[in-house]
Amino acid sequence: MIEIVDESAHTRRVIETVWRIESPKLIARLARVLGDVGLAEDLAQDALVIALKRWPKSGVPENPGAWLMAAAKNRAIDQLRRAKRLERKHEQIAHDLQTRERAGVPEVEDEEEIDDDLLRLMFITCHPALSTQARVALTLRLLGGLKTDEIARAFLVSESTIAQRIVRAKRVLADARVQFELPGADELSLRVASVCETVYLIFNEGYSASAGEHWIRPELCEEALRLGRVLAELAPGEPEVHGLVALMEIQMSRFGARTGPTGEPVLLLDQDRKRWDRLLANRGLAALQRAERLSAAYGPYMLQAAIAACHTRARTARETDWQRIAVLYDALARVRPSPVVELNRAVAVGMAFGPAAGLALVDTLIGEPALANYHLLPSVRADLLVKLGRHGEAYAELERALALTRNARERGLLLERVRALAWTASP
Repeated sequence: MIEIVDESAHTRRVIETVWRIESPKLIARLARVLGDVGLAEDLAQDALVIALKRWPKSGVPENPGAWLMAAAKNRAIDQLRRAKRLERKHEQIAHDLQTRERAGVPEVEDEEEIDDDLLRLMFITCHPALSTQARVALTLRLLGGLKTDEIARAFLVSESTIAQRIVRAKRVLADARVQFELPGADELSLRVASVCETVYLIFNEGYSASAGEHWIRPELCEEALRLGRVLAELAPGEPEVHGLVALMEIQMSRFGARTGPTGEPVLLLDQDRKRWDRLLANRGLAALQRAERLSAAYGPYMLQAAIAACHTRARTARETDWQRIAVLYDALARVRPSPVVELNRAVAVGMAFGPAAGLALVDTLIGEPALANYHLLPSVRADLLVKLGRHGEAYAELERALALTRNARERGLLLERVRALAWTASP
């Protein structure tokens, strides 16, 4: 039987792949030329539409990135020239673009210039002037090449909500007159921290989904890791960037063991460590070493990576160095104090020095407003109470955790724990 190949469908898949690869560079270069991220994305989208019309007939060009850039620049010239009232700046931009076009200046610029443009775009999409949600949406859209509906599905919100976040983000950047330039030395650390925070938020939502039917969303983690690696290449002297990459790589190395046959969660101490991806784990450990060579002072991502490394280096759960983990959490609590860090520190202390010590720390967090609706607080407390033989109290805590969780897989895990306790506790 002769296999019939749908060439148009194949070409469309190729275009989608090319777009994911080339769109961040395309938008970054256009934004540098035009000084407007919103306009840059619009023109890039116009170039994509043109490609979708022409490439199925003419075939994918040898250098698709250069083709898309040329198409976007031509659209920019047309739009700027057709404007009713051309500002002097726009006239100059259009003139410069046409001059480059006539002179035959290559569309693909040197790698160093492209890298600088990508780094500028990262600093723009993760600008501190934007809300956290806006930074995440804009980063996935402009740097990840994800469509609005894909971002909406990943975060379980409506497409219109994501579209509004992106529109508002562009408006905030325009109103604040944010310049498409690399920040000065005095501002660099703040801006790098903002990019790292955004990337890690994307990773965390994939690593432990806050809601929905799935416990993990690998596609979000993979995108966050890709962005982290790009940032590490663009800013090789930033230790916290390498710490973030190390943390994500080590965490992702456990994916093969984090879920069971039907997608049910498997907690860290119960995982089959033979199923961990040792190649990815070793890459993470190497990234942590790079960070340590750059700075003896551990930042929050380096500390979290060092904690994850303790688990990776332990051949079995029993060999885990919980005392070192507790010390690292002490340091993390000083560098980046938060109730969630304190809760994790309590778990480490409970493992290192006994459940009573851990419970004493957890009990100090009971009235913490930030943890009022955080299901892991009663869940952790229940685990410590079970170890102390206080099953009735543990049962009540698990019921509280059940009422608070929004993730179906975590709910199933908690239900199993409730059923196991039901034989020994009186509700």
